[in-house]
Amino acid sequence: MEKMKVAMYYNNNDVRIEEMQIPEISKDEILVKVISSGICGSDVLEWYRIKTAPRVLGHEISGEIIQVGKKVKKFRKGEGVFVSHHVPCGNCHYCKQSHHTACETLHKTNFYPGGFSQYLQVPKINVEKGTFLLPKEVSFDDATFIEPLGCVVRGQRLADIKSAESLLVLGSGISGLLHIKLAKSLGIKKIFATDISEFRLNFAKKLGAIAIDARENIIEKIKSFNNGLLVDRVIVCTGASSAIEQSFNSIERGGTILFFAVPKPEDKTCLSLSNLWRNEITLKTSYAASPLDLEEAINLIKSKKVTVSDLITHNLPLDEAQKGFRLVAKADESMKVILNP
Repeated sequence: MEKMKVAMYYNNNDVRIEEMQIPEISKDEILVKVISSGICGSDVLEWYRIKTAPRVLGHEISGEIIQVGKKVKKFRKGEGVFVSHHVPCGNCHYCKQSHHTACETLHKTNFYPGGFSQYLQVPKINVEKGTFLLPKEVSFDDATFIEPLGCVVRGQRLADIKSAESLLVLGSGISGLLHIKLAKSLGIKKIFATDISEFRLNFAKKLGAIAIDARENIIEKIKSFNNGLLVDRVIVCTGASSAIEQSFNSIERGGTILFFAVPKPEDKTCLSLSNLWRNEITLKTSYAASPLDLEEAINLIKSKKVTVSDLITHNLPLDEAQKGFRLVAKADESMKVILNP
């Protein structure tokens, strides 16, 4: 049987190019040739990923359908697609309450073997609920942003970002920058962004954010640019525990904090409930993206309301997956790293 290359993850410093058999598909499945596959920040969260190692990671993928099961009527060979790795059932208690990403099915579904491979087997439920045709305006590289932008779309909707006058994004990695871009497209005029990396802060500045070194007096800086006020919304895009405290100290009365990234499970945070209660502060969390969020992300990229190509710093062949992982883990010489199997 014909073989394919995969990037097998053992840890951040041990990503090996190995061979696997190209998956065989059933009558309800499709086989996708992976053309572009983004390395997500979550892929290098070693405490999170090493529990299931060794495995083929990668979930921000686009590619071309090269084989279609006999019962699949929705797609044809040769079409360009984005495939979502997790999909909700659409019928359970959580889905009916619009909490699609809390759906048990979503947490159990996946394509095989993972996005850092030359070919993907897409199961029936993913074909039906998580595979999207790429518009001609969306390149394969740009399509790797559909999943992360979909997550951002969901988070900002839950936190009602569009009604804010000011926003603070804690952490200017790829998710932080996508939050800045989406917020700007929604008309938010005053956006602050923090990080400890000058490389990342420069990206935030280019996008029009007021960039602040996270080690500075953030409160003082915000007030000096915001008529003496704190911000209406805070989005936490870093797992650094210090960012949690910064979010509580930066939010204005009546504001909302969105926890988009979280610390390690063993990290604990103390907070004053009386302060939250007295000041009517809302705490929100968001996880992943639903099919509707992904559709919105596709339309945002297609219409150029949110441009993404300017965030790509590296395109690497699959053979250089280890280099890609190190670039993303180090986080000071790269922004979006894409593997092109």
